Amino acid sequence: MKSDIEISQSVRLKPIQEIASQVGIPESALEFYGKNKAKIGFEFLSGLEARENGKLILVTAMSPTPAGEGKTTTTVGLGDALNRLGEKAVVCLREPSLGPVFGMKGGATGGGFSQAVPMEDINLHFTGDFNAVALAHNLLAALIDNHIHHGNALRFDVRKILWRRVMDMNDRALRQIVVGLGGAANGFPRESGFDIVVASEVMAVLCLASSLEDLKARLGEMVIGVSLDKTYLRARDLGAHRPMAVLLKEAIKPNLVQSLEGTPLFIHGGPFANIAHGCNSVIATRAALKLGRYTVTEAGFGADLGAEKFLDIKCRASGLWPSAAVLVATIRALKYHGGVDAKSLGQENLAALRAGLANLRRHYENLTGTFGVGSVIALNRFSSDTEKETELLKAEAKSWGAELEVCTHWSEGGAGAVGLAKQVIRLAEKTPSSQFLYKEQDSLTEKLGAVATKVYRATRVSLSREAAESVAFMEKQGYGKLPICIAKTPYSFSSNPKALGAAENHTLEVQEARLSAGAGFVVFLCGGIHTMPGLPKDPAASRMDIDSNGRMSGLS
Repeated sequence: MKSDIEISQSVRLKPIQEIASQVGIPESALEFYGKNKAKIGFEFLSGLEARENGKLILVTAMSPTPAGEGKTTTTVGLGDALNRLGEKAVVCLREPSLGPVFGMKGGATGGGFSQAVPMEDINLHFTGDFNAVALAHNLLAALIDNHIHHGNALRFDVRKILWRRVMDMNDRALRQIVVGLGGAANGFPRESGFDIVVASEVMAVLCLASSLEDLKARLGEMVIGVSLDKTYLRARDLGAHRPMAVLLKEAIKPNLVQSLEGTPLFIHGGPFANIAHGCNSVIATRAALKLGRYTVTEAGFGADLGAEKFLDIKCRASGLWPSAAVLVATIRALKYHGGVDAKSLGQENLAALRAGLANLRRHYENLTGTFGVGSVIALNRFSSDTEKETELLKAEAKSWGAELEVCTHWSEGGAGAVGLAKQVIRLAEKTPSSQFLYKEQDSLTEKLGAVATKVYRATRVSLSREAAESVAFMEKQGYGKLPICIAKTPYSFSSNPKALGAAENHTLEVQEARLSAGAGFVVFLCGGIHTMPGLPKDPAASRMDIDSNGRMSGLS
């Protein structure tokens, strides 16, 4: 069986201008990054505003497991299937972070015959967007320390500088550091640390901004510290938003690539879904909606994280709402949530499958009931799935009133997701109605409680003293109306990664609250979550190589 990278390398890609022409993008609007990648210029994008939107399809999933669920694979496969049916479809994805690529995932462009290509380029550096985000973020960090070194006219409280540094690699040794050592010439010693680039507020701002001007304004609103007068200090107080916007002037333009079957794909931005809001850029999504009848996009991790934030943050900020949702599941993942060890997931186990179904059902009920989004379950089929297991899953889904489609897009490309595409078309014909989880005027703790009780099924929320004090200060400073972004483990409905299945009657433990004023939300960090991940014992990087001709292997 060929690996993902071998499959991608075996396909001859179309010139990117040919892909662009399929959705009416002229060559004059393209800014080429080689033969198979291009950015779209703002002049063309601004001319799309008068067009009507197509239908937005959200792809999400059950709670993830080490076995992988294939959410990106399903997103690409569904786009290919819609185009096979004669519908004009555009896919919108996030850019992969080098941290997970070299850590757990080994690649994040789909798999099998449902991939975004050129997969090596997309997974490694791509068009430089992440580098631009890191540079802009770290420029601000340098300007803060430089300002303090040269007299501290803004009266920063050096104990309460809120802006850390970033890099796009998993490195647990950088979570907590001390900067400014070595004497007065090197600055004022203080504690700080690094986050991964995809956890940067600059990344979130890039993905939620509607234009270059909006980007600059949002960058200026980012809170970077507290003054000795006990007021927030912002990036605009340093004038930092202007040079930061200069660094991001190309990164804000959406990137166009293609699937193995030639479906147009916008891949733009990459905020983490268990730390940030986990969706691709508003600019790319809006462009796709103007260019195609269907826009298929994904939200990160399980529906409790990615879909909730897509709906409560991205949709609230952009005015968009999905016409339908796809909930991806695998029998392997369901058995894992039913208590089966990862090494035994290939063996038939109906009892474990039945036990694990509670996880899928919870996500389905949240989407269709709590948020009111018509949804279909996509079973991403593996060769180890047995007929009895498949029939059991179908019967259980039917008993919930759910539609379930068995999909084989990994091995068959778009042809393996045609049934799913037909279900999506049927669901999308209904008029969607937005149903946010909480109201803008609710307090931050009320919003936190709404997500915890309605989506996670917690009975209570416990804030640390530090988190409670931060929330009180934010509300006093006028930020109480912002949406919230909960950062917790993706593996459970609770803040405990070992509480699999459909955890309920638990306490959501919140240890920290961070204000992302430029992005427009408040982040609550729960259960010991880190904004700088670490590498696993056997990182994906150890399997990667390149030969003398520049041909890569091990990236999958």
